[in-house]
Amino acid sequence: MLSLSDVQVIDLSIGIEPGVPSEPWPPKVESLDHSEGATILAENLRATGTENVTAEDFPDEMGLAWETVQAITHTGTHLDAPWHYGPAVGDSPAKTIEEIPIEWCCGDAVVLDFTWKEAGTEITPEDLDAQLEALDHTLSAGEIVLIHTGSDELWGDPEYLMEFPGMSAPATKHLTRQGVRVIGTDAYGFDKPFTDMGQRYAETGDSEELWPAHLAGREVEYCQIEKMANLDSLPRQTNVPLVTTPVVIEGASAGWVRPVALFEEGP
Repeated sequence: MLSLSDVQVIDLSIGIEPGVPSEPWPPKVESLDHSEGATILAENLRATGTENVTAEDFPDEMGLAWETVQAITHTGTHLDAPWHYGPAVGDSPAKTIEEIPIEWCCGDAVVLDFTWKEAGTEITPEDLDAQLEALDHTLSAGEIVLIHTGSDELWGDPEYLMEFPGMSAPATKHLTRQGVRVIGTDAYGFDKPFTDMGQRYAETGDSEELWPAHLAGREVEYCQIEKMANLDSLPRQTNVPLVTTPVVIEGASAGWVRPVALFEEGP
């Protein structure tokens, strides 16, 4: 029987960092230290009827530290639910994050190399098939597909928001129609960058240039993980055991995740 003591764990996530230039809507984190915690906890105790307790009564005059986080659900590594893309998938109501079956988020993954793909371009069905063929791999229903662009190396810089290829709508549908429910990327976004989408829309006036891969989710049901990291640290590209379950937020369009890959340690 495999034990966690025999497992190598590889973290594939980016955290929540206040003020980082790689987030267009950076989170805010207010931290309370142990002394402030003692003051507030003492106030809470007095409010519940414990009289005469003060911050000085705590051991070393220190209570508990904690943080208040103000962030959108799409900050850091997160999993988008179908509700993010629209209110319905075909004729069915779109799932919110707490409705995502946990089985979708645990399973074997395949990592497809698109580090060669030019930033601002779109990944096509033919691109996907070529990478799968290079790996001699056939997708199976329920498998998770991870798109490796290498753009996570730019995390912390403004360029992170612009230097990556995105999925196309046909490519997204191509994977989901093979039974793929979860698709991840180590890029900031699933579609091509905002600047490229905006430029193409300005040139063509075609509304289908706006978030086409996301909006494919109005036709086919799937979830996407954005802002993954360290895909180049995996020891192999196929049969990658992955756990990427989201935080449950009632009625939300996304939930933060910390994807981890689990590998049996070698002898």
